[in-house]
Amino acid sequence: MATLRNLKIKTSTCKRIVKELHSYEKEVEREATKTADMKEKGADPYDLKQQENVLAESRMMIPDCRKRLEASLADLKGTLAELGEMDQKEGPEIEEARTSITEVEQLFQTAGV
Repeated sequence: MATLRNLKIKTSTCKRIVKELHSYEKEVEREATKTADMKEKGADPYDLKQQENVLAESRMMIPDCRKRLEASLADLKGTLAELGEMDQKEGPEIEEARTSITEVEQLFQTAGV
């Protein structure tokens, strides 16, 4: 049974995963810059290989994070729909959930997911 507390938790989960996704995207940018800088300076091949592994791991986290965000978004939408069926259509928690849903959907549209 959906409650406002569950809705608030699911909204927070979506927000946390969005922050995590942005963090991984920034990390990939930083690591890519560092890798390019190491190549340019002719770094030791072993060190360069290690840096490339770090970059690859960071890149792998983005699709995983997006999958979790999609699942979290679907869960949030389901809970919001359940509350709507129970005639709970107003309130700060519901507005916050709707805002989060809109933001995540826009994120997916701009990212081409």
